[in-house]
Amino acid sequence: MDSFPPNECRKSTDHFVFTYNSEGSLRYTPRSLLDISLLFIADNIEHVESLIGFPEQMADKLFAAAEAKQKFAEPSTSTRGLQVFSEAYGDLVLKSLCLRERSLLLSERIEEIRVFQSLETLDLHGCRLGDSHEVFSHLTSEACSRLVTLFLGANCLSDEGLRRLTAPVRVMKRGLENLQHLDLSSNRVTKKGLGYLTCFRKLRELNLSNTNVQMDSALKTFLRSKMSMVCSVSPLQTFTHSKCKTEGWAEQVINQWESKAAEFPLKNETPRTNALQFYGREKFVREHVLSVCNDSPREETRSVIHFHQLDLHAVSERAADTHTNLNTRLGGKRKFSREQEEDVNTHSAAKRPLSADDLELLSRY
Repeated sequence: MDSFPPNECRKSTDHFVFTYNSEGSLRYTPRSLLDISLLFIADNIEHVESLIGFPEQMADKLFAAAEAKQKFAEPSTSTRGLQVFSEAYGDLVLKSLCLRERSLLLSERIEEIRVFQSLETLDLHGCRLGDSHEVFSHLTSEACSRLVTLFLGANCLSDEGLRRLTAPVRVMKRGLENLQHLDLSSNRVTKKGLGYLTCFRKLRELNLSNTNVQMDSALKTFLRSKMSMVCSVSPLQTFTHSKCKTEGWAEQVINQWESKAAEFPLKNETPRTNALQFYGREKFVREHVLSVCNDSPREETRSVIHFHQLDLHAVSERAADTHTNLNTRLGGKRKFSREQEEDVNTHSAAKRPLSADDLELLSRY
């Protein structure tokens, strides 16, 4: 543990638990030495060098104590505090992160989000990323090498954004090497941009709904030949957002960030409203805003385009089973026809009339 600054090593006053007995008298009970130690470490978590080797049960209590002291909500201590836990406990701290429609939270806490290096699911749907957001460099770094599911829908993403996102993967073979599920719905990507996705060797499911990609035979042929993918008959459950949620010790930390962001006072729009009323533009602006808001549900009614990878093992097994069944049927037919032929020969031999030689042979006996 690093040396503590003198002004931060203040004397603790919470070493006792105060309760009331049955008579209504106040009594206090001293905390255990373990609890006092955990509270002290939690109060100075940003100065801890490493927690590697520290028991997980104690680390869980320590994380809860630091969270209660708002150590992960303060910008001066949050990044270092989360880094100490993430380096030691990985996906226990945060395994899945849902920032759907939270662009402001992403921008304000981008440094803390970079610390989570064991994410398997990341939802950035509707975060206004565009083609050059700084989070792209984080997605293609070693910190996101374990990422399996990535939602990038409704982010004004174009082919240029896909090129920048996949450049480290295509050139240096670094980042997103375990990506299996990718959501690109409601973006401006075209068939040209899909060529950049061929670098994701483990990609199994792809969402192209509400994009500029034309659903035709050329698209099906391209995805089947380049990525071994076929169009799904029914919508894939992966892209329904029913199972995506923030999961890990830091789940309540994300809620603290949102609560802290909501504490800032809202900007007073009264002067602007008065000006709009004076110049007679309030009705025009309001109608424009309503029309933009009403356009979004209309986009969701467009066709769903989901692709999934062919299970070559299952296809080969199905073909083998079909071949076996066909051989069995053919063998049965041959056996049945052979038996029928023998029966016919026997039956015909039994009904054949006796000749003169046969009668002479019988008379000898």
